[in-house]
Amino acid sequence: MTKIETDIPYYQAQHNEVELFEHAYNNQLPLLIKGPTGCGKTRFIEHMAAKLGRPLYTIACHDDLTAADLVGRHLIGDGETYWHDGPLTKAVREGAICYLDEVVEARKDTTVVLHPLSDDRRMLPIERTGELLKAPPEFMLVVSYNPGYQNLLKGMKPSTRQRFIAMRFDYPDGATETEIIQKETAIGADIASQLIDLAQALRVLKDHDLEESASTRLLVYAATLIKSGCDPIEACRAAIIEPLSDDEETVTALMEVVQAKLGT
Repeated sequence: MTKIETDIPYYQAQHNEVELFEHAYNNQLPLLIKGPTGCGKTRFIEHMAAKLGRPLYTIACHDDLTAADLVGRHLIGDGETYWHDGPLTKAVREGAICYLDEVVEARKDTTVVLHPLSDDRRMLPIERTGELLKAPPEFMLVVSYNPGYQNLLKGMKPSTRQRFIAMRFDYPDGATETEIIQKETAIGADIASQLIDLAQALRVLKDHDLEESASTRLLVYAATLIKSGCDPIEACRAAIIEPLSDDEETVTALMEVVQAKLGT
């Protein structure tokens, strides 16, 4: 049973990612998504979970994430100890989609718990209770990361990466990104096109002065502010330029690009 179309979060496909996700789900294969910040990875997963009618557990990975945070732990309440499932365990029990966002941020000893779920065993051992959960056919494991942030200390081990099928995301082409911004914010076509031109100009600078470039998410934020009556230049400063850099000289230089694209 799937949700009705109006309940499905909006997502504009770029290539064949929807069909590939469905093939992975139907064949009980784990999925890895690679792509820059704000390019639509999380929205895509939300869209597919709703489209398939499955619950979704999203886990934002970080340095302090432990295996217990994923699997569960014993808690004390009313004078006794009881077991509390973590989100990964809940997803396995419910046959849900479990999505680990920026998985390379998690500690290596934490992600090891994913291994028996990401091969043909599809099992989750819970050492503290002695339970061995078999994932139902509806369960799916999805992880994502930003390859641009990878380094020797925070890369995904080949032995882990090769347990997944993978797809690569990038920022949409101009026409698709314009459609996304208009659909998300109901902004006019002229402003949407100007924002796309701005983003493309800023993305050229990524390899020179910026760690990250202007994402689709930031463009939607800017369009939202403009739609609500905010001055376009100030909206772009607040929603796009300031989030990209803390360096005042860099911000000043980027604002010159904004003035050139939206100042007329």
